[in-house]
Amino acid sequence: MTDAYAVFGNPIAHSKSPLIHTAFARQTGQDIVYSALLAPLDGFAEAVADFRQQGACGANVTVPFKEQAYSLATRLSPRAQAAGAVNTFKFESDDVYGDNTDGAGLVRDLTVNLGLDLAAKRILLMGAGGAARGVILPLLERQPDALFIANRTASKAVELAQLMGAGKHLAAGGYADLSGQFDVVINATAASLAGDLPPLPDTIFAPGALAYDMMYGKDTPLLGFARERGVRTADGLGMLVEQAAEAFWLWRGVRPETAPVMQFLRSA
Repeated sequence: MTDAYAVFGNPIAHSKSPLIHTAFARQTGQDIVYSALLAPLDGFAEAVADFRQQGACGANVTVPFKEQAYSLATRLSPRAQAAGAVNTFKFESDDVYGDNTDGAGLVRDLTVNLGLDLAAKRILLMGAGGAARGVILPLLERQPDALFIANRTASKAVELAQLMGAGKHLAAGGYADLSGQFDVVINATAASLAGDLPPLPDTIFAPGALAYDMMYGKDTPLLGFARERGVRTADGLGMLVEQAAEAFWLWRGVRPETAPVMQFLRSA
């Protein structure tokens, strides 16, 4: 029988995950079907349970359910446990294995696809929700000089940093607490969905900096702000494809090639 997978989110119609996983399956000869499922904001757990009862093998989870997904898992990978958020389920009998592939996807996109060495860099991460949670430790593993978490509600950023082990290389606060310049500025907030730009100072970018928005498929205020200042930019399509490849490997034991899939999505 064809194995069923899906991505849960709200909204979800914009998701490219079905295209990505269908391309991965075709490339690797895996017999799967992958769909996008809209979960009610107050009915995520029920939607996942219904999907499992239909014999599904796994699922991805996107905004705004990643932290809820964490509580549904019966087992957690170390990186999901550290993040407090889950974006990938693997279903086996009564077991719901929760993983978080976001950080691996982001780091691979930054270091492999964009050729960026994160060691000794100053990184600004905007946001303190599920998207930010999943990438903090993988970024820190690359040994940056500093990682600062900024959020409009500063207390949420500080709380997250303390949860992750704030110290010499990890700090947090509000946008008013920003000082100095950053080599990598990453937007993990929902501001781009609303067409908003977080309140960044004009001097935020170091020479040769990269502005990275996890949003994909549209030109965001952050990317426009960066381009106006001559800063290199990237959207989150590469991260999306790379985190999907990590999930595909978890499910199928096969690691697909991401470059042709990214090229296909860009051309489409």
